[in-house]
Amino acid sequence: MTAPAATAAPATQGQEAWSARQWSRLLVLSGNMLLDAIEVSVLLIALPTLAARFGLTAWSAQWLMSGFALGFAALLLFGPVLCARVGRRRAYLGAMLLFALASLTGGLAGGPVLLVAVRVVKGCCAALTAPTGLAIINDLFPQGPQRRRALSVYSLFGATGFTAGLLLAGGLPAASWRWVFVFPAPVALVLLVAGAYVLPREQGGGPARLPSPALLKRGPLLRSALGAACLNGTYQALLVLMVFRMADGYGWSPWSSALALLPACVPLALSVPFAGRLIARHGSRRLITLGALFPFLGQVLYLARPDSGYVLGMLPVLLLVETGFCLAFVALNTQATAGLAPADRGAAVSLYQAFVQLGAALLLPLVALLLTRAASPRPAAALVTAVGALGLVAALARRPARTTTT
Repeated sequence: MTAPAATAAPATQGQEAWSARQWSRLLVLSGNMLLDAIEVSVLLIALPTLAARFGLTAWSAQWLMSGFALGFAALLLFGPVLCARVGRRRAYLGAMLLFALASLTGGLAGGPVLLVAVRVVKGCCAALTAPTGLAIINDLFPQGPQRRRALSVYSLFGATGFTAGLLLAGGLPAASWRWVFVFPAPVALVLLVAGAYVLPREQGGGPARLPSPALLKRGPLLRSALGAACLNGTYQALLVLMVFRMADGYGWSPWSSALALLPACVPLALSVPFAGRLIARHGSRRLITLGALFPFLGQVLYLARPDSGYVLGMLPVLLLVETGFCLAFVALNTQATAGLAPADRGAAVSLYQAFVQLGAALLLPLVALLLTRAASPRPAAALVTAVGALGLVAALARRPARTTTT
């Protein structure tokens, strides 16, 4: 869940044709979203393979997932300060270079400790490239139809990246576990070289300040942040539970697991371009509520029947959880920044995205610990369900005096 805050209304009129340079800039910046999403989904499928390779428990192996989220959350709030000092372009390109070097280092690593460190570094890099790329897009495309169109492309790349990562994950671990870490390096280097040519130059030295926690006193932002943290945390935790169940319980290959999880990501990639119209018609609040309810129902179903197989157990759960993502993914972003002054919007996005990553960083270790120590996946599923209930409560909470949602 790293897509930008999209506007509610679709762009149908007043669109101007973009130049080749505008398209090249947008595609380079959107390519970063694709890379970050692939990075998460490939590691997800590879976790059982890596656990077996290094003799790790589920709790030890999950740090490869939560390490990325921890690095992302840790640097996210400080990213605007760094960008203000050195300039967005330099920060973006520098983070992309470090991302490529970290990928190569991961491929040469000899043990899990260095691999986790590499994932933390890559999370830190993503904390710079994702919001910085969004800020550059906001500068390049004027507010209105052009910016809405650009953000739709940007969001689409992020949503399709998870699907692409699953498909890649079917083959990479079978070839060698090292390819799981090395493959992003050439992609990052291509984006680095292209970005050096097409991204606009600017000077640093702007105002540098950390996002103020006082922004969280705003009801819509706080509710959106909590809801997104629960949605992203339970989503990743549930997928980790299923991946280990498929590998250890059913003996499935990485490719079989990847195909089985496609219902958890393909619908989102197909629905993102239409999210603005959906929000304009139904409002963010209603979509966010339904987007918390459907995953909670899926979590309850999995808790009740964790050993029902794929067709009768996992598949209905995946479809319910993904339905919630399709409804709430863009709506949560929209509600988080609704009504904010332009000067506060960037800080609000940083706080919101920090909560998104913390949801996964905090929940994954706890779920994996329960999965490791318990004889059944039910205790871990119970924790996921409890956090899903918290997300539903956050979606239902509202302040009548502040009703702006779109």
